[in-house]
Amino acid sequence: MRKKAGVLIAVLTLWVGIGAAQDARKVLESAAAAMGVEKLSSVQYSATGWQGTVGQSASPSEDWPKTELARYTRTVDFASMSSKEEITRRQGNYPHRGGGRGFPIEGEQREVNLVSGNYAWNLQGSNAVPAPSLAEKRQLEIMLLPHGFLKAAMASNATAVTRVDHERPETVVSFQAFGKYRVNGTINNENMVTRVLTWIPDPAFGDMIFTQRFSGYKDYNGVKFPSMIHQHAGEMMLNPGRNSLEIHVNDVKVNVSGAALAVPDNIRQAKPPAVRVESEKLGDGVWRLAGGSHNSLLIEFQDFVTVVEAPLNEERSLAVIAEVGKLTPNKQIRYVMNTHHHLDHSGGLRTYVAYGATVITQETNREFYERVLFAPWPRTLEADRLARYPREAHLEPVYSQYVLSDGTRNVNLYHVPTPHAEGMMVVYLPKEKILVTADIWSPLAPGRQPPTATASAVALYNAVKRLKLDVDRIVGIHGGIDPMSNLETIVGPVAATQGPGGEG
Repeated sequence: MRKKAGVLIAVLTLWVGIGAAQDARKVLESAAAAMGVEKLSSVQYSATGWQGTVGQSASPSEDWPKTELARYTRTVDFASMSSKEEITRRQGNYPHRGGGRGFPIEGEQREVNLVSGNYAWNLQGSNAVPAPSLAEKRQLEIMLLPHGFLKAAMASNATAVTRVDHERPETVVSFQAFGKYRVNGTINNENMVTRVLTWIPDPAFGDMIFTQRFSGYKDYNGVKFPSMIHQHAGEMMLNPGRNSLEIHVNDVKVNVSGAALAVPDNIRQAKPPAVRVESEKLGDGVWRLAGGSHNSLLIEFQDFVTVVEAPLNEERSLAVIAEVGKLTPNKQIRYVMNTHHHLDHSGGLRTYVAYGATVITQETNREFYERVLFAPWPRTLEADRLARYPREAHLEPVYSQYVLSDGTRNVNLYHVPTPHAEGMMVVYLPKEKILVTADIWSPLAPGRQPPTATASAVALYNAVKRLKLDVDRIVGIHGGIDPMSNLETIVGPVAATQGPGGEG
C-alpha cells in the first residue's frame, strides 16, 4: 500500500512538471481575450443535471449517490468574490441507494448557498444562517470557474508548462490560492479553459483531488461560457466515489445587476461555533455524548472503555475524548465502534487510532479503511495526529454479528444491510435494552415531525424482530432517544405489508 501511495504522490507531483516552461502571462492574456474575461464582471448561469453526494455511497465500492437537479442557478460577482448558488433537487430516476440530507428525497428540496468575501451563509426560508467555516471554500469555488480561474491566475505569480495530451497541445497554468491551495488550469490550443484542478482537505481522503471539466463553449455577447460542467470530488485510484456534479447550462446572463451580495448583520457578527459535548447518563457506565449534529455513546467496562461512533472530524473526536477522560478517568479507550463508512460517521476515526484504539467495523468497510482512511496519503492541508505521529491501524471486522465482553458486560453488534449503507451496523446493550442506530432511524425532539418508514427503517425493524432483541429505547447517533414503541407504531404496519423479506 505504501508503494502505491508513493507512486500516486510522485504522479501528482510531476503532473505540471512535464513539458516546456511557458510565459504564463502571455498564455493567460490570450485565453482571457478569447474568453472575454475583460468584458465580464459578473455572470449568472442556469442549468439542469445531477448532483452526487460526496462521502455517502451505499458501499465503498460505489460512486457517490446521485439526485436530479431540477433547477440550478449560480450568480457570481468576481470583484467582490460573491456567489449565490440556488439548487432544487429531487430524486428523479436515480436509485434510492446511499445517503445525504433527506435522501431519498420526497418531492423537491431547495438549498441556497451564499458567500461574499470572507462571509458565508445559507438561506433557510428567508432566514440567513451563518456558515463561517465555508467562506474560504466557497471563494475557492469561484476561482475554479473558467473566468474565475483566469482572473485569479492573472492576479497571482502563476507559472505555465505545455504538454501534449492525445496528440493535442495544451498548457497547464498553476498558481496558489490563499497561500495553500495549488490550482492547476488546463488551456487548450483554442485558448479555452477545459479543466481546473485543486486539492482540498478532507478528514478521510486527506488532500482530496477536486476537478471541474468544461466543454461545449458558446458565445454570449463576446463572453465564452461552457454548456457543460462536470465535477469530480475524489480519485478513482483510491475509491470509486468521485462524480459529484454534472450540469448542462441552458441560459447565461453576463454582467447582471445585483450580483455583489450585501452581507446581513447577523452574518458579519457570527463566529464559528465551538465544539460542544454534552453527556447524559443512560445507565450504569453508559453515557450519551451529544451537543452537536452527531452523537456518540460511551460504554464503560471493568478495565477499559469503548466509544460508539467517531463522527465528522478530528476536532469533534478530540472533544469527545476529553469528555470521556472526565467521565471515566484512568481508563483507556480500547475500542471505537463504527456504524458505517459514510464520511460524516467515519471522519473522526483516525484520531482514535492515533490514541491506540482498535476500530470495530463491518467487514464491507475494511478495504476502504485500510486503502484510504488509514493509509499514508498526503495531508499537507490539514495534518491530523495520525499524520504527524503515524501508527498502524488495527481493525476488528464484523461479519453478521459480534460480541464485545469483559465477562460482566456484553455489547452486541449486528450487521443490518440497508439501502442507506450495505455495511450498516447497529449496537445493542442487552442489560440496558438500548439499541444504537445511525441514519436509518433518527429520533427527533418532542414536537418535531417523527421519522418515516423508509426502506432502511423497515430493514431495521425486521432485524430487531428476527434477532429477537428486547429493546426499550432507541438512541440515535442523530437526534434524541425514542421508545421502541415509536418504531413499532410507525414502521411496524409498513413492514407487515412487505413481509420479512422486504427492503434491506
